[in-house]
Amino acid sequence: MKRTVTFTLAAAASVALLPTLGFAQDAEPAVGVNAATDTVYILNSLLFLVGGFLVFWMAAGFAMLEGGLVRSKNVTMQMTKNIALFSLAAIFYYLLGYNLMYPGDGWSIDGVLGAFGTAGLEPVGVTAADADAYDYASTGSDFFFQLMFCATTASIVSGTLAERIKLWPFLLFTIALTAVIYPVQASWKWGGGFLDAMGFLDFAGSTVVHSVGGWAALVGALILGPRIGKYKDGRTIPMPGSNLTLATLGTFILWLGWFGFNGGSQLAMGTVGDVADISRIFANTNTAAAGGAIAALILTQILYKKPDLTMVLNGALAGLVSITAEPLTPSLGAATLIGAIGGIIVVFAVPFLDKLKIDDVVGAIPVHLFCGIWGTIAVVLTNPDASLATQLYSIVVVGLFTVIASGIVWFILKVAMGIRVSEEDEITGLDMAEMGMEAYPEFSKG
Repeated sequence: MKRTVTFTLAAAASVALLPTLGFAQDAEPAVGVNAATDTVYILNSLLFLVGGFLVFWMAAGFAMLEGGLVRSKNVTMQMTKNIALFSLAAIFYYLLGYNLMYPGDGWSIDGVLGAFGTAGLEPVGVTAADADAYDYASTGSDFFFQLMFCATTASIVSGTLAERIKLWPFLLFTIALTAVIYPVQASWKWGGGFLDAMGFLDFAGSTVVHSVGGWAALVGALILGPRIGKYKDGRTIPMPGSNLTLATLGTFILWLGWFGFNGGSQLAMGTVGDVADISRIFANTNTAAAGGAIAALILTQILYKKPDLTMVLNGALAGLVSITAEPLTPSLGAATLIGAIGGIIVVFAVPFLDKLKIDDVVGAIPVHLFCGIWGTIAVVLTNPDASLATQLYSIVVVGLFTVIASGIVWFILKVAMGIRVSEEDEITGLDMAEMGMEAYPEFSKG
């Protein structure tokens, strides 16, 4: 209470001093404009901007994670893919994706297909009276925040298909994913489409973002096939990554970025309740990651007699994905358990995919697809507004759409230009074969 009074007195004193300091004051505010709404607009916009650049930092996390988990002869290729995919997402989400995802009243097919058009920002120096959504936030902050989620979806695909996919077909797929596939299905929930009308709950995107990236990666992996030598005589041949230090750094960066991912998805910071909820989301997001990491640590010790760092890293990410569908309503204990189950899922899912000869270089399918599904189902455990039937139906609808759409794009690319490098290039490494430069020239035969 004392802090509130102090702030109020300071604010009043500042307003009183404005004429003395030479700042003019309007005699009367414009119609419909008031200081309280100004504050809400400013704080909401600030939340989107801060949350957005935290999610942007996740792009660096994906790059470091993938750079550490691929072999040294393929690191430059992964770095190129990551910076290119983010740049393409930024352009094509602006050109097409944003309006498809948020059509407002301009649906092409009501509740199913959004509007075709290019995103536009508010004018320079816009006034409160002329703002697009004065009671909400600036258009630029909303666009910036939502773009980061779109780019994250594409980043998920990159790691799974590493070490054997050509650069340009991958980037063309990224355009299709970020311009059309992701925005269309996201509009069904976050754009006010038919899944939202049914009551589907996905707070920050366990299904809308993570499972979509996972489904697209799975279809690509099935069409692309495993790396040469990965599966031999019924055995899975380990192919250790080049730098577990980088992979660990990448995981911590992703962990940090997730506070923007989940916290920013509160979509409001203008009241005491909103800020309290954001802090609750931060705490639950953090403990879910910890639960996933510790569960993977203990389980790999039990199963393999030694802890597996790569599993622990993916366990932390699994916990983060698992809590993303509902980071607000769980208690700290429930959030820890939800994340821990995600960590357990990953430890069993990685060898399961290997049994099916589905080669996922970084474990993105278990983390983002399997745990995205788990997290979406787990919403019903803590949110009384959630319906299990609706959650399952939405998972299936989004999954079928993504699988079919991704499959069509991957198949067209395979027929039109080929998506896999030659056997010789794969053995040599994509750094030299596709890029002509090496990340570690002193140790080129990693």
